[in-house]
Amino acid sequence: MSDFLMPSLGADMDEATLVEWDVKPGDRIKKGDVIAVVETAKGAIEVEVFEEGVVEELYVPVDTVVPVGQPIARLSGVETGAPEAAPPKPAPTVPEQPKPRAAKPEPPVKAPPTPSPEPEQIWERILATPLARKRARDTGTPLEQVRGSGPRGAILAGDLASRPDVNRPARERPSRTGFDPGEMRKAIAAAMARSKREIPHYYLAESIDMKTATDWLSDYNATRPPEQRLLMSVLVFRAVALAAREFPEMNGFHRDGYFEPSDAVHPGIAINLRGIGLITPALLNADQGSLADLMARLQDLTRRARRGGLRSSEMTNATLTITALGERGVESVYGVIYPPQVAILGFGKVTPKPWAVGDALAVRPVMQATLAADHRVSDGHRGGLFLARIAELLQHPDQLDRTPSVQPRQKETTP
Repeated sequence: MSDFLMPSLGADMDEATLVEWDVKPGDRIKKGDVIAVVETAKGAIEVEVFEEGVVEELYVPVDTVVPVGQPIARLSGVETGAPEAAPPKPAPTVPEQPKPRAAKPEPPVKAPPTPSPEPEQIWERILATPLARKRARDTGTPLEQVRGSGPRGAILAGDLASRPDVNRPARERPSRTGFDPGEMRKAIAAAMARSKREIPHYYLAESIDMKTATDWLSDYNATRPPEQRLLMSVLVFRAVALAAREFPEMNGFHRDGYFEPSDAVHPGIAINLRGIGLITPALLNADQGSLADLMARLQDLTRRARRGGLRSSEMTNATLTITALGERGVESVYGVIYPPQVAILGFGKVTPKPWAVGDALAVRPVMQATLAADHRVSDGHRGGLFLARIAELLQHPDQLDRTPSVQPRQKETTP
């Protein structure tokens, strides 16, 4: 038996509201199954389990605010495909099997002509977060008229903007993305303040000749329909992922005074939430699969991030962060490390610039890459080699479409 704890879904998360249980006592679960949906300042997130077992008891009812680390369910292990058996005991002393918490009764189905249905019956059968329910009460908004943007149609606080509030100026109406702008901005500010306070940053920049990459990308996309074409960001993300395998001190976590390198490469991708702020879910195993597969996974991640359907593994497993602001016209960006990670890379737009080619001067498409890294784990020498390796990989884009076996380089020692 073991307790399943409310996971931390980011360095800036202290608690979350349990929105929905997707399991009940007696259900078998396996690694990767979603057992619950919680709402944080960053929206609704599906909580996964990372073990196989049987749900024995659900400790926490829906609509409860739960601190990080508090037990929310009890699970038992599964061996040979069967639930754990209780030890033999005399019948009178065998404890009763835990029973499910009493569910709220399903309201009776009413015929269409029924006048004025009971408000509480309507509210109880609608999946909505506590903050959304409170906002609906405060504004007099019928929940049955609101389309939810959370997992399985859950109504989030931001969805209440679908019904205008005459008492609130239009510019103050919450977003339809399922995220509370004010709460998200507070969460981001708290994480960045902690980072600048605790992490000794150092910064480096590298200008990269992107002619080979842009030519290769143009040829690749020319023979494919629009839905199968690649973005330049996919080549960049793959180059970063492969380089991170060679420079493990850039890929991992600094916790409790120690650095823990990660065996996997899960870059957190900064995704813009339509003017609300940024969220950085993990693009899992970005060093694996084809570029087409990576593109499909990036598109799926972006869609789910903007509608509030991310999974807990995507919110907790990022091993470094990438922010690309080229589409916003930015030439360079210097990021702030997201703790407990130890590095963040920034990429600007590809811009024509004068470039020395041998002994001649030419105009080449150039992109600036920046690195902010944790001085407790690495130094400028290793950081410079890391950026140089990313630049080198982008000179061979055809090789990015494979997953070669790359052995980590031995960390150099300073004499």
